[in-house]
Amino acid sequence: MTDAAPVLGNEAQGPEFFARVRQRLSLNVPAALRDPTAPAVRGDLDLDPDSWRKAGVTAAKPAAVLIPVVGRSAPTVILTQRTADLPSHPGQIAFPGGKIDGEEETPAGAALREAAEEIGLVPALVEPLGYLDLYLTFSGFRILPMVARVEEGFALTLNHSEVAEVFEVPLEYLMTAENYRRKSRDWNGIVRHYYEIPYRNRYIWGVTAGILRNLYERIYRE
Repeated sequence: MTDAAPVLGNEAQGPEFFARVRQRLSLNVPAALRDPTAPAVRGDLDLDPDSWRKAGVTAAKPAAVLIPVVGRSAPTVILTQRTADLPSHPGQIAFPGGKIDGEEETPAGAALREAAEEIGLVPALVEPLGYLDLYLTFSGFRILPMVARVEEGFALTLNHSEVAEVFEVPLEYLMTAENYRRKSRDWNGIVRHYYEIPYRNRYIWGVTAGILRNLYERIYRE
């Protein structure tokens, strides 16, 4: 597998990108979402599979996040900056999302509900397009990311107990392989390898960067 970036050109512009997503992804929910014994395609272990065994972590909690792509002529992705006093991942850049409530709630339903609660994104303006690969995290979650098209003209109301700020990043920037850097850091005595994406004064890394990298690979790699 090479890290060479495709020549996106107009492919990263609205209609072409959304057409590729519809062609390459689906809204079929993988059985592995609720089965902690089933393998997942992606996760924090991607860059060093042996670290997962060393950590002894079982990712068993189903969750969903929304990847909101705004349908501009040059699409953007909405991201959030978590508040600094949250008990989990304070201050980090994330997608709207969270735990799936019970057996009855779908991943799409959970992602839309969380986006409405966290940033006030009205579900009627969001068109679900497809799920990416199931993503396992060292914090114990089995995350199913959902790519969706967001209509322009939306207005957001932030839940400041969870979200300090919301911002947009050009899709083309996130879909360029050269903008990803491989890093590592110690986590409870285990060296974790991960991606980061510097963007202006922002530092996108960890799970969020890993999911964005998966989006790039699923949509723009053959």
